[in-house]
Amino acid sequence: MKKVSGRTSDGMREEYDFRAMGPGVRGKYAQRLKGKTLVALDAAVAEAFPTSAAVNRALRSVLKARGSMRGAVPVPKRVTRRTTTTKK
Repeated sequence: MKKVSGRTSDGMREEYDFRAMGPGVRGKYAQRLKGKTLVALDAAVAEAFPTSAAVNRALRSVLKARGSMRGAVPVPKRVTRRTTTTKK
């Protein structure tokens, strides 16, 4: 005889009563992320840099080598030239 699982097709159990859980809190952890920039890394990159400190160290060394860090010689902005076309 097969054991009845008690789960629905979406993997949830039938006995959950969401009304008893109360309302959810919106933005519960938002304060922790104030002033932070989140980026998604490829899996291979994430393996090479296991912590955010390691990523920051590597990026700072790249910026330092380019001379783009604060306190370095400023990089001149590119000037875009518009080409004029004459109408016939």
